[in-house]
Amino acid sequence: MTMFQPLPVGEWPQEMHTAMAAMSPPNPRHPRPKHDGRPKALNILGVLAHHPALAQAFFTFNGHNLRTTTLSERERELLVLRTAAVRQSSYEWAQHVVMAHDVGIDNDELSWIAWGPDAPAWSAHEAALLRAVDELIECGAIRPETLAVLSESFDIQQILDVMFTVGAYETLGWMLKSFGVELDEDIRSWLNHPPEANRR
Repeated sequence: MTMFQPLPVGEWPQEMHTAMAAMSPPNPRHPRPKHDGRPKALNILGVLAHHPALAQAFFTFNGHNLRTTTLSERERELLVLRTAAVRQSSYEWAQHVVMAHDVGIDNDELSWIAWGPDAPAWSAHEAALLRAVDELIECGAIRPETLAVLSESFDIQQILDVMFTVGAYETLGWMLKSFGVELDEDIRSWLNHPPEANRR
């Protein structure tokens, strides 16, 4: 068991509650992630509650990734899930399986994400997105041939959002794995008994 346990909500400093507001940026492009009946991922938040100033900075950054990114919600989740798969971050994967279902990624596609960019189901564009994750993690850069494919449909803002989304979830994965953050019971329960609409 890690010595760095998540703080229960009742023990969060007031600054952490203030920091949470940073996840709701002004002028969002995308709706707030669903909350009703959805897992809350409190263990991630509970670890960050040890460092509210860092939490606020990260929430500002990740509020952009979730709400104001120039990528579609589907594209964002493909990137996050592939990052989790490559890094074998089981918490990150589980949390974003829930969010992926909310944006229409089905169970077959989840298997293909884990398989990677060479799975036969992907369009050239989505294969390039997944390949960009692999390349960023493997060598710290998107290779020119992959960048050329992305550039056929993405402008520079979208490509920057690809890079920074992968970077954000790579960093979060470091924290989760280094501290051995355990999966919350509400996430585990959702995965074991997902809503009927998400069983497809």
